[in-house]
Amino acid sequence: MKSVCVYCGSKPGANPRFAAAATSVGNLLAVSGRTLVYGGGRVGLMGSVADGSLAAGGRVIGVIPRSLVEKELAHAGLTELRVVPSMHERKAIMAELSDGFLVLPGGIGTLEEFFEIWTWAQLGMHAKPIGLLDVAGFYSPMLRFIDQLVEQKFVRTEHRELLLVSPDASDLLTRMASHRSPYVPKWIDDEST
Repeated sequence: MKSVCVYCGSKPGANPRFAAAATSVGNLLAVSGRTLVYGGGRVGLMGSVADGSLAAGGRVIGVIPRSLVEKELAHAGLTELRVVPSMHERKAIMAELSDGFLVLPGGIGTLEEFFEIWTWAQLGMHAKPIGLLDVAGFYSPMLRFIDQLVEQKFVRTEHRELLLVSPDASDLLTRMASHRSPYVPKWIDDEST
């Protein structure tokens, strides 16, 4: 796993532990020689993860739509900043450049990116690891809901198991680096058709 896409908020959130975790993730990626791929902003958790990596000498690639360059205050100090025409292109390029995906706390955009990349894994469009960093229990309510989706047979157990979860960034990155997504040849059960 040479590059990791980090999805996270363009705001810092209410808990200072969120920004500390983002900085730590950026630092860990740099120290381990991994490239950070992220949304290109310099504010919120996006700025924290980028600055954490840059401060440790890491390589950072930001991908940002032209329409968000000013709104998200594009980071001017990155190794590479790609300005693209649309959100769709942003997400596709970020996925293409990355060997794994790590999700930090964030809002609607972060959740949308997470659910899309998880859906792509479910459909067999990629077999890259997906990690949720559950900082201060931030994702615990969502994970309970996801487990309910499994219980109610809207999500298969094998697809739930595609998600790696930890409150510890170092542990999560280690697990992501050694994770091999299971091959699920059929994503719709016979009884569902």
